Amino acid sequence: MKNIFLATWLAMNGFTFCLYGVDKRRAKRGAWRIPEKTLLLLAALGGGAGAWLAMELFRHKTQHRSFRICVPLFTLIWIVVIGGLYLYFNVIR
Repeated sequence: MKNIFLATWLAMNGFTFCLYGVDKRRAKRGAWRIPEKTLLLLAALGGGAGAWLAMELFRHKTQHRSFRICVPLFTLIWIVVIGGLYLYFNVIR
């Protein structure tokens, strides 16, 4: 169970990281963009760390207040969730 959850979380972060990169490339080319709501939703669903890393590496969405606040917040929430699950499955139980 814990390995599946961790693998899913890592895959979600990788997917989110890639989509932020795709959106940045499309922004430079003036092409159709991925909606901001979609990017924030992916961060909220577990891709916050990937989103945050992509924001820093690609310098993408760093000027948007909603991204500067929400992405780190979502990352912190998921770190607490994963830490709690780790404690539950490995220490408490």
